[in-house]
Amino acid sequence: MSYTQQSLGFLAIALVFAGAEYLWRMRSGRGYDLASLGGNIGMIIGLAVSKALTGGIAVAGLMAAYHLAPMQFSLDDWRTWAAGFLVLEFFYYWQHRFSHTIRWIWTSHSVHHSATEFTLPAAFRLSWTGIFSGAWLVLTPMALIGFHPILITVLLVVNLRLQYFLHTESVRKLGPLEWVFNTPSHHRVHHGTNPEYIDKNFGGILIVFDRLFGTFAEECNDKPVIYGLTKPLNSNNPFIIAFHEWGNMFCDIRQARSMRQRLRALFGRPSDLTPANPARQAPVALLAPAKPQAARVGP
Repeated sequence: MSYTQQSLGFLAIALVFAGAEYLWRMRSGRGYDLASLGGNIGMIIGLAVSKALTGGIAVAGLMAAYHLAPMQFSLDDWRTWAAGFLVLEFFYYWQHRFSHTIRWIWTSHSVHHSATEFTLPAAFRLSWTGIFSGAWLVLTPMALIGFHPILITVLLVVNLRLQYFLHTESVRKLGPLEWVFNTPSHHRVHHGTNPEYIDKNFGGILIVFDRLFGTFAEECNDKPVIYGLTKPLNSNNPFIIAFHEWGNMFCDIRQARSMRQRLRALFGRPSDLTPANPARQAPVALLAPAKPQAARVGP
């Protein structure tokens, strides 16, 4: 089966689960933000275009690193794939963590966190500019160790596709599985803007590295998760979703009064930055006027 066929098959499964989730949200009284869904669909279309134009750059970089590896692991050995799974989880954890703690990378990753409703389609709200923010470079040491880019790519695709099913409120806690695996409950925390939830639970399939490195937080029943960005993005325009944080960053750079402030605006921790201009949405306003509150279906 070709990659295209596999992708279409996964998309069909994703649509079935998204439809079931829609019915659940409506019957449970949560409602469904169709305007936000439209923004998600727009992001998916743009992502497909950006991947077609730039996807080969990351693959070429991984191949270059792989050819520099002092030893190369065989793709025909199951032990290579077993070890590769754990190694990828380790590097994915740090890639994801850096995406939250380095402003330059956050400019792209913030797209994924901009949705204020936690639904399965929101999993596809991904950046068009990831190749430029450079988070993929965190995976190059894995190729330098000797893991083939095919293995890295396949395991990463599996990782991300499984994470699709984490983006839902329809699944509560899963008992003992919560100790080892990333679950919808853990990922709801990750998307929270509550102070106690920010920058937590960076794992992909596993949650063990968060427990090991002190970034784990459990979802608390008395602290409902508030989704979105700490400075909400009041727009479902895909272009504003894709580029709003780049605009904010360059606005901060223009207003910086020293090289230290400029470097902090570029590479500082996003949650620690205090913008010189409180109207952080000003760059976005140049693209399109702010939209009114999105209409919802249901209560």
